[in-house]
Amino acid sequence: MSFEGYPTFRVAACDLNGQLRGKRLPASQFDKLGKGTVRMPLSVLNVDVWGADIKDSPLVFETGDADGVLYPTDHGPVPMPWLGSPGALVPMWMYHETGEPFMGDPRHALAAVLDRYKARGWRVEAAAEMEFYLVDDSGQQLMPPMNPISGRPVFGHAILSIRQLDAFDAYFTELYEACEAMDIPAESAISEAGLGQFEVNMTHRDAMAAADDAVLFKTLVRGLARKHGMAATFMAKPFLDDAGNGMHVHFSVLDEDGNNIFDNGGPEGTDLLRHAIAGCLAGMAPSTLVFAPHGPSYDRIVPGAHAPIGACWAYENRTAAIRVPGGPAKARRIEHRVACGDNNPYLALAAILGAALAGIEDKMEPPAPITGNAYDLDLPGLAPNWESAIDLFESDPLIARILPAELIEHFCRTKRQEKERLDTVAPEDHWMVYLETV
Repeated sequence: MSFEGYPTFRVAACDLNGQLRGKRLPASQFDKLGKGTVRMPLSVLNVDVWGADIKDSPLVFETGDADGVLYPTDHGPVPMPWLGSPGALVPMWMYHETGEPFMGDPRHALAAVLDRYKARGWRVEAAAEMEFYLVDDSGQQLMPPMNPISGRPVFGHAILSIRQLDAFDAYFTELYEACEAMDIPAESAISEAGLGQFEVNMTHRDAMAAADDAVLFKTLVRGLARKHGMAATFMAKPFLDDAGNGMHVHFSVLDEDGNNIFDNGGPEGTDLLRHAIAGCLAGMAPSTLVFAPHGPSYDRIVPGAHAPIGACWAYENRTAAIRVPGGPAKARRIEHRVACGDNNPYLALAAILGAALAGIEDKMEPPAPITGNAYDLDLPGLAPNWESAIDLFESDPLIARILPAELIEHFCRTKRQEKERLDTVAPEDHWMVYLETV
């Protein structure tokens, strides 16, 4: 997009919880962005979900709360169509004064994983399926949204209902227009299983761009919902008796000639596909904290809730945590179905792709693919709760192989502080904490 016509703009980097944090600047500062003129405390990317400093963090008082330097990513500037006045957003990422990447920045964590693929002459293509709810948060209890046509609350489940989509046509029309303006490659939108729940799928492209897409899409969906008199949320389980929100990740790996390394010309895929699947399975439990990063996330990971609870894989089976979709062999890919909708997309892709690469490097072999209903099988599980997920993430050697030690430390600190504070909030009020922060 052209930057002309925007009197001010925002610069923002993504923190460990997936929230954008940054500044508003006048247009006169735009041409200076690549010169390292925008500074922000390193600690800002490692605050808790409320935005509070982490107690005893080495990034705060111990080091004088030192600044880092923000530089633009290659995904911007983009318009902010949910605002009442013209504005642009320039996505940034954090570096040290020395020019070294700040490894407490989740985007750098993903970049480091992708660099390991690049060293092999490979490129990862990925796409996310983004599930969210439109809701009415005007009262003391979260409710389904008002149907714009009838003026009454949405009633009855309407999976893949065109009628439900058409009821919210004004919202989705503006959403697609905004996605095009923001270079977010949105494809199909469907009405999902929950009351007021929808899913929008993204186009496969470079994995870093896919993560950028997911972060910007979340921001857009929430902003436009307010413009249309509603709220939107990616909470893992906004309503305990209804479907949860997930973020399924599809990925394939291309060699230097553009060939899919998972494609052997048939439906079963290559040895490299099996090794990558085995790595994803090995990394599933240790990565639970990334896939389910908040206390209420664990309301989704329960039997019979259309969310994977055990580490298994299958061909064309949506009950499995890892699914190998059908279709043309040249499009052979892995669908990782575990992450909740409240995840940080940079960390989710880093954990998934890092585990897959570890599987390839070690030539891991997965168990046999399952058939039938995965929920009926006795399978290795994810971490059973938030506290154990934090402990496992902190100590597991595979996580240490995938993610920087600095990020692991800071992420665990943020989660322990979040848990401590959330324990003081009544469960019925948890939605007020997470509605638009995740």
